[in-house]
Amino acid sequence: MEYKHFSHQHNLNIYKVQEGQQCRCHGCQSLCDDTIYACWTCNFFLHDHCGNATRYVKHPAHPLHPLILIPSPTYCSGSFVCNACGGVGNGFSYCCALCEIDLHINCTFLPPKICHKAHQHELVVSFGSQDQKGAPEFCKICTKEVNSKNWSYRCLEPECDFRVHTYCGTSEVKPGLYQGDDPDSEIPETSKDSCQTNGDQSQPAPPTPSDPAAELLDLQLRMQMAQQLSQMMASFNLSQFV
Repeated sequence: MEYKHFSHQHNLNIYKVQEGQQCRCHGCQSLCDDTIYACWTCNFFLHDHCGNATRYVKHPAHPLHPLILIPSPTYCSGSFVCNACGGVGNGFSYCCALCEIDLHINCTFLPPKICHKAHQHELVVSFGSQDQKGAPEFCKICTKEVNSKNWSYRCLEPECDFRVHTYCGTSEVKPGLYQGDDPDSEIPETSKDSCQTNGDQSQPAPPTPSDPAAELLDLQLRMQMAQQLSQMMASFNLSQFV
């Protein structure tokens, strides 16, 4: 059975990755080790959760605007810096072009709370702050500095001073968090792990110009392109023509 995903021109087939086989997901850029969506003509692969990611989310880290799922960065560099983990990405991202917010797809769906063997209490995700105040904090697992602008997991107990990087705290992804009002992705979901609580999902038609998500994405991209053009013109030295 074939499926269509908005990010790829060909239909995708469900495939079970074999032991020792290496297929890299074009969504999150990590290796696949389970059931995937595949286009063997292009060597294009998607994890189940990347293929089923909703077209936009209403995320508590950025409540002002919806975050739109885009298949590749729109920046001139061809990459983006994730506001959650601080890492560079060039695959799928959830973005707000108006506010220059960019998130890895896996960072977008980090669990709000985790338990870690290194600490006795529950850890809660913290979305960071643009204001760097006070002494720097260090991850209790890797001992490297935690950038206050990026997300982290921390203990809320008053007697504890325990904070860790998100990627040190967990590699778990919780698809289905922060759902918008739109239908989900173009690809219907397959089997889910027991920890995931998504309901049954149908296969909606691709977005049309009347789709609010498509309209918002188009507006955001147009504004971003206009901003980039304005910056290029402002930095262009016209004196060479005088």
